[in-house]
Amino acid sequence: MKLFHGSNQDFDTVDLSKSRDKRDFGRGFYMTTIREQAGSWAENMVIRYGGAGIFVYEFELSISDNLKIKHFDGLTEEWLELVKTNRIKGGLQHQYDIVQGPVANDNTMRTIALYVAGIYTADMALRQLQFFKVNDQVSIHTQQALSCLCLTKKDNHGK
Repeated sequence: MKLFHGSNQDFDTVDLSKSRDKRDFGRGFYMTTIREQAGSWAENMVIRYGGAGIFVYEFELSISDNLKIKHFDGLTEEWLELVKTNRIKGGLQHQYDIVQGPVANDNTMRTIALYVAGIYTADMALRQLQFFKVNDQVSIHTQQALSCLCLTKKDNHGK
């Protein structure tokens, strides 16, 4: 599987200890199947935090049979609850090596925040979210899964 990661940092190896906390699927290394989305993530990081430039990394993920993988086919109540739990508690609130599913991005953030705050029920939030086109994300959470990931290309688009 070809995946892309956008960053404001130049690196050659993935270090899970540098992962940000309270993300959709928990602390981990996040990628997407959409190159343009990774580029947008990198641009946003540079705007918010500065950094060494706009980097888009291309990876090849060879999935092993012994990995625990969770795949969400869309915006479901189970997906919504996992996002809520990870954003509130932080860390890693599941036992999966890899999680793949929709991104709770800037377009959906208001609805997600209202659900996390308890103002929206799951049904209300999912009704609101049905109007948004969401992109995908793939997150890696363990060293075992990380060993299946190979960096194949790195592009620096400048600052």
